[in-house]
Amino acid sequence: MTDWRIFLGTNAPHDGITRLPPPQSWRAFDGGPPITAELPAWSPVDIVRASLYQADPQVFDLVNAALYLRRPLLVTGKPGVGKSTLALAVAHELGLGPVLRWPVTSRTTLKDGLYTYDAIRRLHDVSTAKEQDDAETDIGRYITLGPLGTALLPREQPRVLLIDEIDKSDIDLPNDLLNAFEEGEFTIPELERAARGEQTEVSVSTADRDVDGVVVQGGRVRCRAFPFVVLTSNQEREFPPAFLRRCVPLQILPPDHDELMRIVEARLDPEISTEAAVLVTEFLRRRDADDLATDHLLNALYLTFHAARGGGDREQLAHQLFGHLSPPAT
Repeated sequence: MTDWRIFLGTNAPHDGITRLPPPQSWRAFDGGPPITAELPAWSPVDIVRASLYQADPQVFDLVNAALYLRRPLLVTGKPGVGKSTLALAVAHELGLGPVLRWPVTSRTTLKDGLYTYDAIRRLHDVSTAKEQDDAETDIGRYITLGPLGTALLPREQPRVLLIDEIDKSDIDLPNDLLNAFEEGEFTIPELERAARGEQTEVSVSTADRDVDGVVVQGGRVRCRAFPFVVLTSNQEREFPPAFLRRCVPLQILPPDHDELMRIVEARLDPEISTEAAVLVTEFLRRRDADDLATDHLLNALYLTFHAARGGGDREQLAHQLFGHLSPPAT
């Protein structure tokens, strides 16, 4: 029997996204005309991170649930457990193009994710054009779609959008996202006004900086395939019930001994991984008390292996690294 899952966690690209069944009627979107422009190239670093991703099989089931239901995936867990890398792994395996990233801070607003409008630059250009009898003041030159706005463009296949550390946002942002998540669309008032002046089609820039702009019709952007949205949270706050009801929840637990050994074997030189067992045991003993992340272990193994070759005190160096390296942002 064919596996129902589209994302398999194999780290090998495939065309399984074409087997995704049509959405439920209330999650179907009809934006258009479809965008056919090629996607930008992946960065080599992101390809490596995506291809080395290791996760529990239960993670794959919930990723596929979000793909089938066309719902955002709310991923919680401690820093360093691979929340952000999960988005890279899905995009890479399913051939959905590089991940659109939207890092969130306490000052982030919904408009930051949708689009920006450089009114000051346009005003300057308009005044200059008048002085030079030059009428070139196309409004599209001053509008750039943000990560969320770019993800909602009408493509035949979904883009992957990473909204990173949503728990750091202002209290209003989760609720502000609800309409975009429910309707799969947004409007750009500046372009709506231009449409009333018979400029119905306007070319704008996108968050994909290395590709050509896209045409927005009537000031409205509406998706065809709802994007695969990964929202990460370090569990620093609670979210409104209305927001939670619209997300598929996934909690990633810190890896156990066997999972850590698989991560080490996948990411480090085989010669290093054969000597990992002692440090993995020590790492697990100290992880909860010292709030250590998996990167602490990988850094310690890499460095102590090379230090030991030069006569360094491997065990002492590992203790120092475990105590002083801060957990990385996920």
